[in-house]
Amino acid sequence: QVQLVESGGGLVQAGGSLRLSCVASGSIYSIVAMGWYRRAPGKQRDLVALITDDGSTKYADSVAGRFTLFRDNDKNTVYLQMSSLKPEDTAVYYCVAESGLGNRDWGQGTPVTVSS
Repeated sequence: QVQLVESGGGLVQAGGSLRLSCVASGSIYSIVAMGWYRRAPGKQRDLVALITDDGSTKYADSVAGRFTLFRDNDKNTVYLQMSSLKPEDTAVYYCVAESGLGNRDWGQGTPVTVSS
């Protein structure tokens, strides 16, 4: 099992930026992909961005060009740099680690609120 600890959420004005961090520990050798999902109020949890072992990244259409996902393998950490934030980006953001068997481990979530 992988343990994930997120940080970096908070309140920001529209147009501003935030950086989320997620540190992985435990069975990190099993991880093949890491990234972020988010759940907006009253909605389901949706993919934001994902990075695989080979460095390939995938972004939701709604954040492409504004968010950047990158990792520091030495620190077992992934970062989500969020820019040009919009009120519709308001959500709880969850870090995810996916294993080769298709299992997912989740962080506790960090809230992001974008004010207009």
